[in-house]
Amino acid sequence: MKEFLSILFTVAVSYLMGSMNSAIIVCRLLKKKDIRDYGSGNAGLTNVLRVFGKGPALATLLADLAKGVLAVVLCRIVVTYGFGIVFFDNKLFIGYVAGLAVMLGHIFPVFYGFHGGKGVLITATTLLAIDPLTCLFSVSVFAIVLALSKYVSLGSICAAVAYPIFTVLIQSWRGIEAHWINAGMAAIFTVFIILMHRPNIQRLINGTENKFGSKKKNTGEE
Repeated sequence: MKEFLSILFTVAVSYLMGSMNSAIIVCRLLKKKDIRDYGSGNAGLTNVLRVFGKGPALATLLADLAKGVLAVVLCRIVVTYGFGIVFFDNKLFIGYVAGLAVMLGHIFPVFYGFHGGKGVLITATTLLAIDPLTCLFSVSVFAIVLALSKYVSLGSICAAVAYPIFTVLIQSWRGIEAHWINAGMAAIFTVFIILMHRPNIQRLINGTENKFGSKKKNTGEE
């Protein structure tokens, strides 16, 4: 029963925190506008940067960092020390559950008609709170691909694909016995990221995807 309640608590709290879309809130507070009515129509960091500039984008970044990290840390503390439960003798597991729920809340926010961002930024922040070293390797993949290709979407997809691989390699090297379980959880993040980037993938194939820094506003990146 305690196990069920701990999972229910983690999913509910993290999903609701994820549903508080930072891009929408920041743009309404700072610009009195709904970001979904501009640019790509996507409620994510890249669209905020393209439409409203660096100030609102930075505020969105910090807000997403805060909610992702807070959800993971809060649920880990409550479940591990409050409920006294560690699933599979793996202290990281409940963090992955919280991270997935936060990501789903961000992508399908209950407060905004289930229409949110693509989940890349919030995924990176939650994974940073769960396993910083593995996340930093994946962020490095994103940075390298972005620098070489200038495509935010391609960098996001490559980083998402790399993350489960890095999870196995780095966590096994660190002696974490549950690294295959954690890699499986990480792979779920990967699947969602790829699914949310299907239009971008098609544009990449067609050669019509906008590069980072482009003045065009018909993309759908995070």
